[in-house]
Amino acid sequence: MRPACSHAVALRLACGTLAVLITLVIALGTAYLRAEPERRPERERLTPATRLVPELPEGAPVAATPVRVTPPALLAISPARVPARVLRRIAGIENVRKVAVTGGGTVHVSGVALRLLAVDPEAFRPWTGEAVAGHPEVWRAIARGELVADGAAVERLGLVLGAHYQLDRGPRLRLAASVPLGLPGIDGLISEELGRRLGLARDVVVLVHGELRAADRRAVARALGQGAQVVTVRPERDRRSGSTALVGRPGSYLELYRRSAALCPGLSWTVLAAIGQVESGHGRNNGPSSAGALGPMQFLPSTWRAYGVDGDGDGRADIWSPYDAVPAAAKYLCAHGAAQGGERLRKAIWAYNHSWAYVDKVLALAAAYAEAYP
Repeated sequence: MRPACSHAVALRLACGTLAVLITLVIALGTAYLRAEPERRPERERLTPATRLVPELPEGAPVAATPVRVTPPALLAISPARVPARVLRRIAGIENVRKVAVTGGGTVHVSGVALRLLAVDPEAFRPWTGEAVAGHPEVWRAIARGELVADGAAVERLGLVLGAHYQLDRGPRLRLAASVPLGLPGIDGLISEELGRRLGLARDVVVLVHGELRAADRRAVARALGQGAQVVTVRPERDRRSGSTALVGRPGSYLELYRRSAALCPGLSWTVLAAIGQVESGHGRNNGPSSAGALGPMQFLPSTWRAYGVDGDGDGRADIWSPYDAVPAAAKYLCAHGAAQGGERLRKAIWAYNHSWAYVDKVLALAAAYAEAYP
């Protein structure tokens, strides 16, 4: 058995060794922290401009997916399912170029009637005209089981984009988008699958494409028989004559943002680029959003009616086209004082999206773009 004093000596040696180790660790850590700033500047210089900021897309902005449209000259509603032999008879009429049939019917929301077509999204796209057919987001929304409504119906019925509506004796239905369908008596489109679930009639709506004369229209009505309603679909007027291009069709997003910002002297193109990135990734995700915002700059249709512009001079202010949407965003920001900079710029961006976190994100991205693309 060791004497007590030897235990005391051993304890003192252990404590001394531990104290030395602690002192050494603290000293080395302090030296590292002091030296570390000397090792970081090069890495930090690379971060804002070249590593974190999303690059602007190369190549020309894409306005829409090309679709060869065949808008209807006639729309007919039959009281019973239209058989294939009747469709063949209509297709054989002299000036008829194309015939399609789809389902349809009426649903009710709080007692208010909505007249819908139940369609195959891809097959029905060409029948809606250029203003709608070229935008795949609309057709994806229908395929997901959502409602795409005619713009006139949205205004008439006071519908809210992005809202869910409880159908009478049916499911809740989300209103995904508002578009100009131009089909008389039709309030919106849903998928065939959803139409079957809702009990809508199959193959009762016939669309006819071609340069039809009065005799051709009468022949279509005779082929469908008594009780069918046949209406003429008025083509969209060509508004291209006399249009002036505000920005044209530049070959890159960078040039599009620069030309659009020039419409609001004092507004930096980098702010438009930052909003374009945050809203849609420069046109990579054009919506519809959960709130019903559409296009590369994510405008609500109600806001678009006030601020939408024809940027490329094609005669149409198209919410889906970057050549129209980006200069429209510049117009909106300018109207809210963005050209004055400072706090007015912050308030203008806040008006675009009511979130101060959004404002901070946009301005941080704008600064990064300014450094990355001097």
